[in-house]
Amino acid sequence: MSLYLSRIRLARAPDTAALAHLLMPPEDNARIAAAHRLIWSLFADAPDRSRDFLWREDGGAGWQRTTFLVLSARPPEDLRGLFEIDEPKVFAPALSPGQRLRFRLRASPGASEMRPHGQRGKRIDPLARALRDLPREARGGERDAVTQAVGAHWLRRQGAGAGFRLAEEAEGEGGSRPLLRVDGDAWRVLPRDGGRPVRFSSLDFEGELVVEDPAAFLAALARGFGRAKAFGCGLMLIRRP
Repeated sequence: MSLYLSRIRLARAPDTAALAHLLMPPEDNARIAAAHRLIWSLFADAPDRSRDFLWREDGGAGWQRTTFLVLSARPPEDLRGLFEIDEPKVFAPALSPGQRLRFRLRASPGASEMRPHGQRGKRIDPLARALRDLPREARGGERDAVTQAVGAHWLRRQGAGAGFRLAEEAEGEGGSRPLLRVDGDAWRVLPRDGGRPVRFSSLDFEGELVVEDPAAFLAALARGFGRAKAFGCGLMLIRRP
């Protein structure tokens, strides 16, 4: 399967600029909901089309500087002239076992409660559960450490089925820790026409990984990681150190 990586911005033409605050509202939740619709418009060639792309908002203050990075099975098509799209690049990284890569990932972690006899229960937010289990008076001081620990545990489990492991650095007394920073802990409530709001949390991961199975890793990059992939989560960006 071919993959394409595209860099996309709203067009700066006067007619688009006049609609900028409607197309990209300044409030975070409204902006993510609007961006979800905008990016879908680039791939909505049929009413029953399934999502075959991942995207994320990538920096920039104000709509003029906001950039979207999109990984897709098809090149985007701007039929309405709303965007500036750099020439999509074929995404086919040369990967090998043992290769180290830097990465960035915004993801919405999820886990399933385990029921008796190994049955899976309802989906939960592992970070929210871990923070809830702390004594109330400890939550503020422990939040960063818990976020780091829960995020690292979740990403290690992702890697076990996706052909990679987290790179680690040595610590004292023979121990090690992952080359990973976990930030964010953002909670999103997105409006949805005619339905209940979309609710999810997201974390930002940045660190270094080691490729173990190149084919499995590339397939996982195409699928994305975690939940809320239609809302700007799940796209892992990689580069050589």
